[in-house]
Amino acid sequence: MTWLQPVVLEGRHARLEPLSPAHHDGLVAAVKDGELWNLWYTFIPAPEKMAAEIERRLGLQKAGAMLPFTVRQSDGTIAGMTTYMNVDAANRRVEIGSTWYRGAAQRTPLNTQCKLLLLRHAFETLDCIAVEFRTHFFNHASRRGIERLGAKLDGVLRSHQIAPNGTLRDTVVYSITAAEWPTVKAHLTFQLEKPR
Repeated sequence: MTWLQPVVLEGRHARLEPLSPAHHDGLVAAVKDGELWNLWYTFIPAPEKMAAEIERRLGLQKAGAMLPFTVRQSDGTIAGMTTYMNVDAANRRVEIGSTWYRGAAQRTPLNTQCKLLLLRHAFETLDCIAVEFRTHFFNHASRRGIERLGAKLDGVLRSHQIAPNGTLRDTVVYSITAAEWPTVKAHLTFQLEKPR
């Protein structure tokens, strides 16, 4: 039995379901909201590549290297995808990444809710010692979002990956440790509960 098992995680603003090929059409509609695949500094599948991306993520899940989720908004609309990835079961570490949301869901409580659900499951069910977040150096919106969660900067992996357009990606690495989790949990809970 693998350490990561498919699970449904649900809060007031979002529901995370195990990724399924049945989510294809909803994910295609979501990625079209904002033409997210055109962002040069990230890896978001174009509509015609969604089936292959679902298959890729499910293959990594089968190998025990990833646990992918489809993200739904509170009204049931598919908003995007997120995953536990770079799984290190022996050291009880995961990365939360490969996350994207439709344009209309950005700058809403959805991301905060998803991160609270994923972090709570990682620290309180999987007993993780640390959870990582990684993003492109030039993805400033993602970096600000990760920092707002309460994650701390670990460093920058320079020339870490070759992007689809041939440029070299400097990867910014953040993490939250188990010791920091109670404070981060209080912060995220407050963010979700405060009047908007």
